Amino acid sequence: MQTNNFGKVAVLLGGRSAERDISLQSGQAVLTALRGGGVDAHPFDPALDSLEELRRQKFNRAFIALHGRFGEDGTVQGALELMELPYTGSGVMASALAMDKWRTKLIWQAVGIQSPRFEILNAQSNFLAVAEKLGLPLIVKPAREGSTIGLSKVHKAQDVAEAYRLAAKHDPLVLAEEFVSGKELTAAILGDTALPLVRIEVVGDLYDYHAKYLSNDTRYHCPSGLADHLEKTIQQQALSAYQVLGCAGWGRVDLIVNEHNQFYFLEANTSPGMTSHSLVPMAAKAAGISFQELVLKILALTHVE
Repeated sequence: MQTNNFGKVAVLLGGRSAERDISLQSGQAVLTALRGGGVDAHPFDPALDSLEELRRQKFNRAFIALHGRFGEDGTVQGALELMELPYTGSGVMASALAMDKWRTKLIWQAVGIQSPRFEILNAQSNFLAVAEKLGLPLIVKPAREGSTIGLSKVHKAQDVAEAYRLAAKHDPLVLAEEFVSGKELTAAILGDTALPLVRIEVVGDLYDYHAKYLSNDTRYHCPSGLADHLEKTIQQQALSAYQVLGCAGWGRVDLIVNEHNQFYFLEANTSPGMTSHSLVPMAAKAAGISFQELVLKILALTHVE
């Protein structure tokens, strides 16, 4: 790959979201890999510098390693398009849709992609009725946050209201979701290919922020251990789930497979983590793609409107 063709590359990292710390880790890993591959790459934190600096400093393209709001939700993508600066990952509409778990579910429902049942919560909701309808335990989470921030697994109907209040601190749009018991999996997407599935084994009750980024007890299995035909079916469906949102370039789709081998898609991520605990690099490694190769391939798939 001719890395000198990429020109001067800004690695967008940090940002203003609740996932800033993880983004800084992802961005540093990406920056190191790009430089190791001969790319003229530089860190750029939108929380510290105006995006107008990207134009002033004559960057040729941007690698988005931002997570969450103002980085993964279409806002920075729109700004980059106004500046005519090519960037990695999905475009404005797809980024905004994928960040919104409620609207993602509505689109998936419309095309027959299975996702857990849900209800939208607000301060006037009948929380006991929601618990009865969806069953217990259930999941309550902000609709437009990532990394399980503000998420609760609720075992008692009387606790739904408190879980709602916790989630609403992060986002006024709150989702209550049926809990599906089974194997937690993720499908990494690179271009038009779904990489080998990663199965996540959590010590404890929930794959939450601690289990994702801090715990050394969480186990990751790639190969996933699923039967070949089931894995291929899920990979194909994951690619469809990603593409129907308009997503492109690279990303990740999370899902659960229950004891009857039925699978339920949870959400799509258009700017997944690239840390030492991250799942896309793990899946790429199983496909014979090193971290540096992965980063260069993502950069080569730069989005141009």
